[in-house]
Amino acid sequence: MKEIVEKQRKFYNSHATKHIRFRKAQLKTLQNALQENETLLHDAIYKDFKKSEFDNYSTEISLLYKDIKEARKNLFQWARRKHVFTSILNFPASSYIVPEPLGVCLVIGAWNYPYQLSFAPVIAAIAAGNTVVLKPSELPTHTAAAMAKIVKENFDPAFFTVVEGGVEETQELLKQKFDKIFFTGSTKVGKIVYKAAAENLTPVTLELGGKSPAIVTESCNLKISVKRLVWGKFLNAGQTCIAPDYVLVHKSIEKKFLEQTKQEIISQHFAFENDNYLQIINNVNFDRLTKLIDSEKIYFGGKSNSETRYFQPTVMQNVTLDDAVMQEEIFGPILPVISYSTIEEAISIVNSLPKPLSCYVFTKRDSIKRKVLKEISFGGGAINDTVMHITNSNLPFGGVGHSGIGNYHGEAGFKAFTHYKSVMDKPTWLDPSIRYYPHTPFRLKLMRWFLKL
Repeated sequence: MKEIVEKQRKFYNSHATKHIRFRKAQLKTLQNALQENETLLHDAIYKDFKKSEFDNYSTEISLLYKDIKEARKNLFQWARRKHVFTSILNFPASSYIVPEPLGVCLVIGAWNYPYQLSFAPVIAAIAAGNTVVLKPSELPTHTAAAMAKIVKENFDPAFFTVVEGGVEETQELLKQKFDKIFFTGSTKVGKIVYKAAAENLTPVTLELGGKSPAIVTESCNLKISVKRLVWGKFLNAGQTCIAPDYVLVHKSIEKKFLEQTKQEIISQHFAFENDNYLQIINNVNFDRLTKLIDSEKIYFGGKSNSETRYFQPTVMQNVTLDDAVMQEEIFGPILPVISYSTIEEAISIVNSLPKPLSCYVFTKRDSIKRKVLKEISFGGGAINDTVMHITNSNLPFGGVGHSGIGNYHGEAGFKAFTHYKSVMDKPTWLDPSIRYYPHTPFRLKLMRWFLKL
C-alpha cells in the first residue's frame, strides 16, 4: 500500500495531471473502457445481485457516461483562474483564485451501487487533476473484480489503480498519507474513516445514510405519490441510501394509502425473473432485515427465502419509533408507515431522529412545502417525487450531520477534490506608506477612512 501511494505521489509531483488536456484524455479513456466492457459489467453485477442489464444501465452506467460528458465539456470553465474584486486598501493590485488539485486521493466505494458509487467520485477526482486509488467494496466480488480488470488494462497504476480486498486492506490503506479521502457507506464505518483521516489531517467527503423520511399529506395526489414512493423504495430491493426509509402519512388518508401501496406493489410484479428486483447482498444483511420485522405489524408482504436471498416488498403499519425497524437505517425492502395528525407532528418526528440524507414531501400546498424546507434539515430531497434529485448534476449531492460531510456531482464533485488557492498580485511601481512605521494620528485617520470604503 505504501509503495502504491508513493508511486502515485511521484506521478502527481511530475505535474502531468495539472494539464487540462491530460485530464480530458483520461476521462475519455475511462468512457471508452466502460463502453467496451459493458457486457462484463452487466454479467458481473447480475452474478452479485441478479441486477438486470436495464437497471444496471439506467441506475449506474448511464450516470457515469453523463458525468464524464459533463466534466469534459465544462472542465476548462471549472479549472480556470477566477478574478475577484480587490479592496481599495490593496490598490493597486489584482486578486484571483486558482483551482488546484489536492493530490493523491483515496476513493472507497459502496456495495449497493458498486459502479456508480465507485467511479463517480473517481471521475470528479480525475477532472480535478488528482491521482486516484480506488478501493471498491468487497461484498459484490464479481463487480469489484470487473472494475479492477478494466482499470488495470487501461490506466497507469501510478495515476489510477484499484486495490481489491476487505477490511484488512482498507485499514492498511487508511494508514497511508492521502491528500483526500472520499468514502461512501454506513455512518458506523464513516466514523472509522474520519478518525483515520484525522491522524494525517486529511480532508474527507463522507457520503453516509440515515433514515430518510417521506411525508404524505392529505393534499397530495395520492395515486402519483404512491407510484413514485413504491418505485423509489423498492428500487434496488430497497438497498439505496436515498430510498424513503419510512413514511409519515396523514391519518385521514392512511387506509387509502396502505391499500393503494399494496396494489401498486402487486401491479409491479417485483421478481428476479422479471428483471426488476434484486437479491439482498448477503446472508448477514438478509438476517438483519428479517429481525427488523414485527410479524404482527405486517400489512403486506413479509415473505423471504434465505437460499435465494429473496426478500418480498413488505409494508408495515401501526409502527412506532420504539420498533426495531425504526432503530436503524433499513437498507432493504421494508416500508414502515406511521400516521400523524398535523404537519407539526410529522416534522417533530423527523427532527427527533438524526438529520437524514434525504427527505421527501408529497403535497399540493405551497405553505407545507415551505414549512418542511424551513424546519427540517436534510442533505437533499424532492417534492412530490423520490430519488430522482440525484440525477440532476446541478444539485450538489451529500448529507448533513450523521448523514454525511461534503457533497459532489457536477461542478460540486470537481470542487470536492480541489483546493482554491487565493492570490493577490501587486506591482511595485506604487507603495503607499500608510501601513508602515511610524504610526501617526494622521495615518490612523487615513486607515479608518480607507477601511470604511
